[in-house]
Amino acid sequence: MPTNPDSHIIVREVGLRDGLQSIATILPTASKLAWCEREFAAGVSEIEVGSFVPPKLLPQMADTADVLVAALARCPGLTATVLVPNLKGAERGAAAGAKKLNFVMSASASHNWANVRRTVDDSLAEFERVVAFSHGLPTHERPVVSGGLATSFGCSIEGNIDEARVLALAVRLAELGAEEVVLADTVGYGNPAAVRRLFEAVRRELGKLPLAAHFHDTRGLGLPNVVAALDVGIIRFDASLGGLGGCPYAPGASGNIVMEDLVFLLESMGHTTSVDLAALLEVRRYVQQLLPGEALRGSIGQAGLPKNFRSLVAARQGGR
Repeated sequence: MPTNPDSHIIVREVGLRDGLQSIATILPTASKLAWCEREFAAGVSEIEVGSFVPPKLLPQMADTADVLVAALARCPGLTATVLVPNLKGAERGAAAGAKKLNFVMSASASHNWANVRRTVDDSLAEFERVVAFSHGLPTHERPVVSGGLATSFGCSIEGNIDEARVLALAVRLAELGAEEVVLADTVGYGNPAAVRRLFEAVRRELGKLPLAAHFHDTRGLGLPNVVAALDVGIIRFDASLGGLGGCPYAPGASGNIVMEDLVFLLESMGHTTSVDLAALLEVRRYVQQLLPGEALRGSIGQAGLPKNFRSLVAARQGGR
């Protein structure tokens, strides 16, 4: 079903993980926390604060447990999520209090091997162990387990990915206990027609199970793909402040869709996001100061808001 113009859309920040893992700069823990706090205050209520992977592979993520614990303490109500590739990562994430575990695997066998050093079948078996672990925790300590399928729309190693394969993997994740399924266009191969087709097919099979989209803007189709996903009822989208991000194991994968541009698009279309866009742009300026050597992308960050723009959030709060 198409999304109603006045529906609430959930935007999730992934820059603290997907963005920072893709640059050489290692941001201090205190700076990560300040970024997280400021963006939460701007209205972004779900933030992926890092990943539990070996520090020797991604030293940028070595302090994820510290960031997670402090973020939860400083941002009451924050849905703090972490990316995990295996059971060990899930155990560490749950121990630190993560509200959601984003398990990652790939629809592409080649990318899955490059990214997590497993066959696709092995990743599915590992996902089953993660779900069993989560279900074994006390209810109040149990994080949501999300199953993410990278390269769902194409792979820079293999090229096109059979949509029937992606559909089958999404169904299998649901059967194994996924509480959310994320289709990711890791390398920017997706287009609006493919997005509509694949999400519609997955929705038919998974019913009311939450679905989410993770788009990259590698070839300029990130926001058109958002509109296509909205057309078929998707209401959860990942994005990164300033478009930071990519994938170290996917040649040519540039950044995620830009959080500021995504919020502007959604609010302009009449959707609500609970994000104060003017405040979000202040966070962008702060992050640029933290990362002076990194180029941030985004049209709204460069051009500013239109003179007559008034987000629904600002209007409801009596803002100008």
